Amino acid sequence: MESKKPDNIVFSDEEGYNANLLPYATNVGAPVIRVDDIVSWKSRGVSNVNKEFESKFAELKMQYQKLIEEYEWNELVYNAKFSFEPIVGEIYHLYRDDKGVNFLSLIGPTEWNKEHLGTFQLNSDKKWIVLHQ
Repeated sequence: MESKKPDNIVFSDEEGYNANLLPYATNVGAPVIRVDDIVSWKSRGVSNVNKEFESKFAELKMQYQKLIEEYEWNELVYNAKFSFEPIVGEIYHLYRDDKGVNFLSLIGPTEWNKEHLGTFQLNSDKKWIVLHQ
């Protein structure tokens, strides 16, 4: 007759002594194995990451809208009629005449009675910066 193993020893005929391979504690002195609450950790992580993505998306959206606005103003000024070469750093005014044609001038909006569209300054990159609308 085969000797019986004590109850506190993990032994099986197929595997032998395999306590180190089992996913659970095998004797009274072993530490308690607790399953961590991974679901709440994941949901907190997803929530934090989503907030960061939403913030970054809102920032990119604002930058995109600003870029589109700058592009539209620059297109408007460059397509306007003017018969001089603008100087970098100088302030210019964009007007619309009675026929609906846009033109660029050095004359300020308080000096005559024309429809004033905006005040611009040409920077060193040849980009028109809106000073007043």
